[in-house]
Amino acid sequence: MKTTFLMEKERSKFMEERRKINRVAYTANSIIVDRETLEKYYGQVKNISPLGIAIDVEGDTPKLLGKDVIIVAETLIMYADVVREDEMEDGKRTVAFSSRKFTNEVLGYLFQQIGIEAEA
Repeated sequence: MKTTFLMEKERSKFMEERRKINRVAYTANSIIVDRETLEKYYGQVKNISPLGIAIDVEGDTPKLLGKDVIIVAETLIMYADVVREDEMEDGKRTVAFSSRKFTNEVLGYLFQQIGIEAEA
């Protein structure tokens, strides 16, 4: 019983610390790859943190909400879920992503794709 209480207390502390990591403004070109279709979409990074990223995309970019994606932005590669999309006044959309841990499958895909482009 005491062990369960301590585990819950530690989990609560972790969750509290995680919420305190704020995104910072960051400008970079980005590519969003839909893992299901392998379609690529281009955007401009708006802000970033170790836990997520927001990217502005053109209004004609298909809806990405709920998708499983890989994001490449200059020196960063992030595996993420799309958690929110907000329409902007200029017709573009801001898409918010929540980072995920890399799986062996995703890492394999990344290295296979890098190998193909390096050989070309």
